[in-house]
Amino acid sequence: MLGLPSRTVMLASGIFFFLVALLAPAVVLTKFQTLEFVYVWAFAIAIVGLNLLTGYCGQISLGNSAFMAIGGYATALLAVDRGWSPLATIPVAAGLAAVGGILLGIPALKLRGLYLGLATFALALSAPSVIRHFDTFTGGSQGIYVRGAGKDPFGLVDGGALTSEQWMYYLSLALFVLLFLFIRALLKSDVGRAFRSIRDRETVAVANGVSLTYYKTLAFAISALFAGVGGSLDVMATSYIGPDSFDVNVALALLVGAAVGGLGTQAGPIVGAIFTVWAPNYTQKIFNGSPGIIYGALLILIMYVMPDGSVGGFFRLLNLRSRLRRRATAPAGGPPPAPGLTSAHPQ
Repeated sequence: MLGLPSRTVMLASGIFFFLVALLAPAVVLTKFQTLEFVYVWAFAIAIVGLNLLTGYCGQISLGNSAFMAIGGYATALLAVDRGWSPLATIPVAAGLAAVGGILLGIPALKLRGLYLGLATFALALSAPSVIRHFDTFTGGSQGIYVRGAGKDPFGLVDGGALTSEQWMYYLSLALFVLLFLFIRALLKSDVGRAFRSIRDRETVAVANGVSLTYYKTLAFAISALFAGVGGSLDVMATSYIGPDSFDVNVALALLVGAAVGGLGTQAGPIVGAIFTVWAPNYTQKIFNGSPGIIYGALLILIMYVMPDGSVGGFFRLLNLRSRLRRRATAPAGGPPPAPGLTSAHPQ
């Protein structure tokens, strides 16, 4: 449990970075960078869901890219075939992805650890092939182009108040904040405590009346719901979706983002999403010859230096600083013995 200084620093840091995020598109970011941060917030939403499932409930999943695909195709098909506003498709995308999470969560109850990870990885591997097979419905390998996917229904872009990139940025940021606060409240409730008890020791959780079937399935559903929202936002920003839009590379990127940010930490998905989106771009620009090797070496270095993730490493440094400060201010001879107590050993 974090001490008071850590909680104070975390709250102050959260307020500061939220204000920076609000002002950045108008003051600092270019149009390209603003659009890139739309992907950051979309991935952050998906990583928050994966972090809940893996970091707090202890269930390994490599299949959340398939739920992003469900959300993305729901937005694309409803917008193109039904003429829906892309904004109105987000709840439907979230709901369909949550149903997919329940369908995966029920059979996954019989699997644990590595076997669960392999089963969900198979889902991520097979998703593109399934999408290509139903080509009359999904557009096959050609995919679906969604014109006006980032259209502003409130007239802010047409009125000149925002650019289309800024509209998508603020929409994705607002959804991230709302879903982040939802998860924060959930983790403080009995549901969050049940998730942690399952992660720490299932036998003890069952002995205390925690239903593994209910809470594991619930964790899969919530995680998939978040992935569906992230996939919907990704399609709205890209205006296109195809079989390879959410392939196994995206599934691995989500897990990498969760690990780099810090599993079981609430701020970790933000850092992980920034790393997932921006690190490949910068390694490509700086090391044009072999960006993959540099990216892998960077990832190994981060995990070696900060095995608990960047946020976990940050709080570890804070705790180390507090211990060193207490040690520096402590009396040289140590605290005086309590009155009336004598040494237990004879002189």
